[in-house]
Amino acid sequence: MSDSNRSGFGGIWVLGLWALTIALAYAGLGGWLAEGVEGIDPSSLPIFLPLLTGLGLLVSITVTIVWARGRTPEVAEGAPAPTGLGRRRFITGAAATVGGIAGVGAATIGRVSGWALVTGPALGPETIKTDPNPRAEWKGSRVQSYRRLGRTGFEVSDIALGSGKITEENDGEAIAREAIERGVNYFDTAPDYSGSSSEKALGHAIKGRRDKMFLATKFCRPTGHIRQGSSVREYMEAVEASLVRLQTDYVDLVHIHSCDTVERLLDENAHEAFSRLKQQGKARFMGVTSHTPNLEEVANAALESNRFDVMMFAYHHGAWPEQAGIIDRAKAKDIGIVAMKTLKGALHHGLAGFQEDADAFSQAAFKWVLSNPSVACLVISFFEHQHLDEYLYASGKALTKADTALLERYDDQIAGKHCYAQCGECLDSCPENLAINNVLRHRMYFENYGTEKDAIEHYARLDKQADRCIGCSANCAGSCPHGVPIQERMIGAHRMLTLNG
Repeated sequence: MSDSNRSGFGGIWVLGLWALTIALAYAGLGGWLAEGVEGIDPSSLPIFLPLLTGLGLLVSITVTIVWARGRTPEVAEGAPAPTGLGRRRFITGAAATVGGIAGVGAATIGRVSGWALVTGPALGPETIKTDPNPRAEWKGSRVQSYRRLGRTGFEVSDIALGSGKITEENDGEAIAREAIERGVNYFDTAPDYSGSSSEKALGHAIKGRRDKMFLATKFCRPTGHIRQGSSVREYMEAVEASLVRLQTDYVDLVHIHSCDTVERLLDENAHEAFSRLKQQGKARFMGVTSHTPNLEEVANAALESNRFDVMMFAYHHGAWPEQAGIIDRAKAKDIGIVAMKTLKGALHHGLAGFQEDADAFSQAAFKWVLSNPSVACLVISFFEHQHLDEYLYASGKALTKADTALLERYDDQIAGKHCYAQCGECLDSCPENLAINNVLRHRMYFENYGTEKDAIEHYARLDKQADRCIGCSANCAGSCPHGVPIQERMIGAHRMLTLNG
């Protein structure tokens, strides 16, 4: 075999090794990070996945260097490389190493990019939860409507209490008790809400009233969700620990929470654990929640499995229109649908010409969600006493033309200004690889939420800033389906968010 043929043959093996390492980065390190973002208990994540990726990267770099220096099995150690071949190998090897490392990074980021573009912003501190100008007519609002929660047969309040921010320290127990007094009979909680403090607060609040309540929690520990493949005993112990914190003998509903994969959704051990808990009278119904990048896939798999009694999804005006079909299919199967993330971005606080309607935004958003007869109820986080008045004022009320106009005007106000973080259509068009969505989100914090200091601090931490947009000729603006003038908004963001801008 000639030297050039040997070189080409060895090069194919090097490229193949890099391809394998890139695939390993996607499935290994990327998968490990994705599960971490999904909220899986870190102690259950297999550390060998990122270690294996690192080992693969090290081997690929080493083999590429050896090949580039000509020390393949066909060329003895210390022997000079054939004339001209060494230089070509060096250039090719260097290119392969740089490209391979870039590929590993891209594969890893690609595996978790959906979380950064969709779920991360949805869980961030963007939504204004409390109206700054409460109206007198809201005072003493009560639940006015109850709806059947699918095959559970339970009549739940159309507005339910989410407890993600309720703790034993922030008067959460008193808020929960008053919510019960005002007719709320569905509480949604989880072991990892406020470090398990949420379950403890609700446990105190429902004493003496447990038989009137529908109580939902998650297959979870205070440190995170139970990972697929965990033992039946681990799943059961998680729920049994929740029962202790909630001071009750049973929960009405246990969810597989924030589910992003069909693998976790249909984990046989989870379903066997639920079956045993149900037989023991410790859990009555099973559900799934998702506001993740693969929400649609998870929802369809849940419907096809016919194993779930309740499904809770992000649902609000103007987003994820394909969910309407999923919700109707669930209704046809008598699966209870619970809506969450119903307040969207609620940017009205800082928009000119919108303040006169700001007080009514939450009620309009809730009425829009509840105008869908296939939705049993919505869950919204209560963590201030005002929420009892503000949120329950919408209970039982029909959606009006004025409400719809308000929501549509909201959308018009943010058109060309608001970056929908779940979109991501513009990112590939940026030659500088700027995190356009993050830059514009920090600008939103500064402009619309009055958190100027935090916005400036977060912007300063970005590896690349928007000053690179000045004089750039890339056609990023044309890539925004929502009409945001990206370059203009980015340059403005940089000037706004830099102390010397």
